[in-house]
Amino acid sequence: MGRFTLPRDVYHGKGCLEELKNLKGKKAILVVGGGSMRRQGFLDKAVNYLKEAGMEVELFEGVEPDPSVETVMKGAEAMRAFEPDWIVAMGGGSPIDAAKAMWAFYEYPETTFEDLITPFNFPELRQKAKFAAIPSTSGTATEVTAFSVITDYAKGIKYPLADFNITPDVAIVDSELVEKLPAHQVAYTGMDALTHAIEAYVSTLNCVYTDPLAIQAIEMVFDYLPASYKGNMEARAQMHDAQCLAGMAFSNALLGIVHSMAHKTGAAFSTGHITHGLANAMYLPYVIKYNAKDPVAAKRYAEIARRTGLAGASEKALINSLCAKINEFNVILGIPATLKEFGIKEDEFKEKIAAISENAVGDACTGSNPRAIDPATMEKLFTCIYYGTEVDF
Repeated sequence: MGRFTLPRDVYHGKGCLEELKNLKGKKAILVVGGGSMRRQGFLDKAVNYLKEAGMEVELFEGVEPDPSVETVMKGAEAMRAFEPDWIVAMGGGSPIDAAKAMWAFYEYPETTFEDLITPFNFPELRQKAKFAAIPSTSGTATEVTAFSVITDYAKGIKYPLADFNITPDVAIVDSELVEKLPAHQVAYTGMDALTHAIEAYVSTLNCVYTDPLAIQAIEMVFDYLPASYKGNMEARAQMHDAQCLAGMAFSNALLGIVHSMAHKTGAAFSTGHITHGLANAMYLPYVIKYNAKDPVAAKRYAEIARRTGLAGASEKALINSLCAKINEFNVILGIPATLKEFGIKEDEFKEKIAAISENAVGDACTGSNPRAIDPATMEKLFTCIYYGTEVDF
């Protein structure tokens, strides 16, 4: 038996933020990030729409990028004090992901973070509140997914939390919110969306419900990401929808080891954080070469290339075209080709990579990767990515 879960309502198109005034409830807590939503006036708009809906509104501001366990606990405490019946999260993936985890601790204060790390182990939510998500970046698609990524900084590990319970009730995909995104964020989030769609298409859990969404998202990213990066607003609106389609696909088909590797390297090195979308973009071509040794995965990658009009008379040629297209995008978007080029020190890489590889194999996303991997092979794959060498195993 398969399962396909999405929010009950997805509002899309410029200006659809206004739908907040149609929510039914008494109290809403609005969870936001570092201040861009306030500076651009969207926070005030959202508050006013919620008040128009007849709700008392409280703000929880300042969720940091890659939100911490501590921030989640602080937000849950604020929710327990205020007792909202709507949790509204607005911003990039971070405030929405943080709010999803806060939701669980608000409704079940006795739950521990360790309880939630086990995939699909959340308690039954919606006992106290419903959830609305409003993305201000075009990548994570957390507004339509069953996932949340929270960082334990003490351990230097990002944990992807997974449960259909945390799929929002309402998603508001308003392209107006992404019009002022900095170019580098357009690049990283756009490549995150592409990775979501490609990994969903080759995942062991792909199905006839997820495939059309994944392929459509890949086509749209190939068509619109460079123009969006250069500031074309029509292309940016298209990318906002593309990332949402990719999210619908991967929330149900799950992901693969590109994400496992990105989760476990993001906060691992002293030379600075590797932004999630940048890590995905860097790792994706190498992982495709690794996975394509599996005949089923190879066929699926070749299908992606064929469906998106890439050249190639054979399966191998089509897969090479797909990798070349991703590499071409990385050059256009200013994304490094290797971990060495990114700036990771060689001695630190060598010292840490065995432990990172073991953690990556244990990540929740590894289970649906089309080709099995063990820690020693993962270390070989990371080594190829560090030096830019060919994946021939």
